[in-house]
Amino acid sequence: MAVTYTWTIPTVERNLADGGVTVAHWRCKGVEGDNSASSYGTAGFTPDASADGFVAYDSLTEANVLAWVWGQSETWKSDVENSIATKINAVANPTTGAGVPW
Repeated sequence: MAVTYTWTIPTVERNLADGGVTVAHWRCKGVEGDNSASSYGTAGFTPDASADGFVAYDSLTEANVLAWVWGQSETWKSDVENSIATKINAVANPTTGAGVPW
């Protein structure tokens, strides 16, 4: 079974003057069978309203913002997903336990 990932943008912070997004809050949840794990973080941006490709707040889609977040580096998205997969594997295959034998 493979891990299924769901990425969401719960909120963004923006400049009121030009609608440029300065911070995107992101969440990624991974699910494999009965096990799940998630990560949450932020990505910062320096918007330039005069630049080609500028997208103001009122015109944003979640897909736009996810692309910006994932564009932080070439391996950023896969690094987050690999971290979640590691957490799920640790839950599914524990190496330690606690309790008493009686």
